[in-house]
Amino acid sequence: MAMIECENLVKIYKTSEIEVIALQGLDLTVEKGEMMAMIGKSGSGKSTLLNILGGLDVPTAGRLFVDGRDMLKMKPKDRVIYKRETVGFVWQNNARNLLPYLTAEENVIQPMVLSGRKDKRRRAGELLEMVGLYNRRKNRLDQLSGGEQQRVAIAIALANEPALLLADEPTGSVDSKTADLIFDIFRDLNRQLNQTIVIVTHDNRLSSKVDRVVNIRDGRTSSEFIRRISYSDELAALQQQQQILRDKTHTEWLVLDRAGRLQLPQEYLDSLSISVPGRMLSVLEGEKIVLLTEEPAKISE
Repeated sequence: MAMIECENLVKIYKTSEIEVIALQGLDLTVEKGEMMAMIGKSGSGKSTLLNILGGLDVPTAGRLFVDGRDMLKMKPKDRVIYKRETVGFVWQNNARNLLPYLTAEENVIQPMVLSGRKDKRRRAGELLEMVGLYNRRKNRLDQLSGGEQQRVAIAIALANEPALLLADEPTGSVDSKTADLIFDIFRDLNRQLNQTIVIVTHDNRLSSKVDRVVNIRDGRTSSEFIRRISYSDELAALQQQQQILRDKTHTEWLVLDRAGRLQLPQEYLDSLSISVPGRMLSVLEGEKIVLLTEEPAKISE
């Protein structure tokens, strides 16, 4: 069973005067132990999807299972338990993760107090060691840098051993060196704990380091970048001073949804001056499907 199974997922926000379709038939599968990234422009629906996966929002229609749980049939009390035990969340804004008047250790302990765990201090020490902050465990947040606070936030998200870790722009407010360190922590968690991790990011450097990147556009899965060379192999190659460019390590695959729809890359449409919405002619040529902007001229006999 996959960790996330999303099929034809729809989310509609309604007010008395307006209706906004944030997700319109999105399909997505994430395997257990996978670490993947989601990208997309503002308003594409990626943050809506992350909130739904985190139990912070409820889908309007479709099918969604997370770790075997049916998210559309979940009752409010079950959703509270789900957020406490099944999913961990790392936000870009540290204020949503941390209590400023507590030490790093005390912050990590708080989720375990709610769950009634007994070995809270030992577990907090293990997690802070894992993110490289054990020696700073007694420091208050105002004594930690922004990058250190984000690492504490990762430890907090892991406190109750969640099956799924979600991260919303986790490197958005730190410098590039700290961003690399945070990604290395995610990678180590993925390898050592077989932790399933989904990251929403605008950081192209981070997205190039994972083995799968899903592009969301207009509330649907538009394409997937599948790494040709595993990240570990690429690191080994870099250590041998081999320069591997991103366009040689990933192949972009368009996603065909259950209704048979494709989203063509915007740059293709722009280069051919194709207006949207519009019409195109599809022709089957052997094992290829050719799309034409106009009907080919007929050959006279």
